[in-house]
Amino acid sequence: MAERTRDPAALVEGAVSGDRGALARLLSAVEQGGADARSVGRLTFPRGGSGYVVGITGAPGAGKSTLTSAMVGVLRASGDPVAVLAVDPSSPFTGGAILGDRVRMGDHVLDDEVFIRSMATRGHLGGLALAAPEAVRVLDAVGYPWIILETVGVGQVEVEVVGAADTVVVVVNPGWGDSVQANKAGLMEIADVFVVNKADRPGAAETRHDIEQMLDLSPAAANASWRPSVVSTTATTGEGAGALCEAIEAHREHLVASGDLARRRRERLDAELHRILVERLRERAVALGEGARYERVRDAVAARQLDPWSATDELLDAAGP
Repeated sequence: MAERTRDPAALVEGAVSGDRGALARLLSAVEQGGADARSVGRLTFPRGGSGYVVGITGAPGAGKSTLTSAMVGVLRASGDPVAVLAVDPSSPFTGGAILGDRVRMGDHVLDDEVFIRSMATRGHLGGLALAAPEAVRVLDAVGYPWIILETVGVGQVEVEVVGAADTVVVVVNPGWGDSVQANKAGLMEIADVFVVNKADRPGAAETRHDIEQMLDLSPAAANASWRPSVVSTTATTGEGAGALCEAIEAHREHLVASGDLARRRRERLDAELHRILVERLRERAVALGEGARYERVRDAVAARQLDPWSATDELLDAAGP
C-alpha cells in the first residue's frame, strides 16, 4: 500500500491518486535529499509543467500567511485545488513554522482540496535553493493547478527560493522601510506584483505612492514589458484578496502571450541544472576527501613530497571521469 511504502514510484502513484500521506512522504524525501530525492525528481519531472507557481515574500510580520489564506479562499471559490508550501530556512529542527502556518490557515485545513506544508532544510546538500523547486515539482506532478510558495523573510535564501515561482508577489506594510529597504533586499528586481497589506492602517496610501515612484524611477521597470502591479489588501478581512488574484492572473496572461512564461521556466531549469551539477560534484569532492588514498596523498603533501595541485590531480585521476 502507498501509505506504508517508502518506494518513490509507489508513493508517486499514490499521491497522484489523491493519497495525501503519500504526498507528504514524497515531500519529506525531497527535504532529506539523497538517492530517494533524486528518484522522486526523476519520476515527477515528466509529469510536471501544468501547475502555476505564485511566490509570496516580504519582511516577517507583513501578514504573508494571512494573505495566503485569503488568496486560497478566492482560488477555492473558483473551484481550483491549491497547494501551499511555506518555506522557513531558519528552523530546520523545530516544528514552530508548521504550527504557525496551520493556525493562520485554519479555515482550510479541513478542505481536502487544499494541501498545506511547511518546509525547512533537513539535510539536503543543496539546501532550500534545490529542495524548494523539487518540492514544487512534486505538487505540480500530482495535479495542483495553483501552488503558492511562501517564504518567511527577504534574505538572499528567500530571494533564491521565490525565484522558483512564475509570479512573484512582494508584500509590504504601511511605512515599511520604503525604497532603501526594498532595494537592499533586491525586491524591485524580483517583484511582479506588489501588495500593500494592512491597508487599513495609517500610511498605506503613502507607501503605495512610494512604490509607484520607485517603479517610475527604476530603469529595469522602465525597460520591461511588464510594470509590476500595486495592490492594496487587508488580509485579516480578506479585502483586496480578489484584486490580488486578478493581478496575478493578469501577469500570467501577459507571460503566456509574450512567451515569457516558457522563457522563464527554461531559464529556471537551466539554473537548477547548474545547481544540481555543482552539488553532485561537491558530493564527489567530499567522498574524495576520505579514505586511505586521501590520507596517503595528504601525508605526502604534509611531508612536502607532493604539492597540493599535483595531489589534487592524483585524487581526481584516481576517481575517473
